[in-house]
Amino acid sequence: MPTRPPTRCAEPGCSTLVPKGRCEAHQRIPWAGRDDKAARYGISSGAWRSLKAKVTRRDNGCCYRCGIDQAEIRRDDPEAPDHVLDHITPIFEGGSATDMDNLGLLCEPCDTLKSKSEALRANQARKRAR
Repeated sequence: MPTRPPTRCAEPGCSTLVPKGRCEAHQRIPWAGRDDKAARYGISSGAWRSLKAKVTRRDNGCCYRCGIDQAEIRRDDPEAPDHVLDHITPIFEGGSATDMDNLGLLCEPCDTLKSKSEALRANQARKRAR
């Protein structure tokens, strides 16, 4: 199977040959230019941490989808990530950013599944709006 010849780096002025895109020195920084929570939700990171602590106490550290306890995960894997604070009804679907009734804890597997399904719904809504 033929391969295409290397091309110059996509960064203006760089003549490094690469298979495609940018050379190692000019790779884009992931998440650069993305809004932080304060810009997205209108609250500071300290307020977000405070909300997470309140929700953790309210829910006893349990994931609201599968019910697994954060302490239970830590017993099996001390390096496991903490549960994340999640909007039950996404902001783009009309959920409140700071309402305690719209906030819950999710374990990592549930968060991944929910995020993928929300992204799919958001993309479908965006396509319908065109």
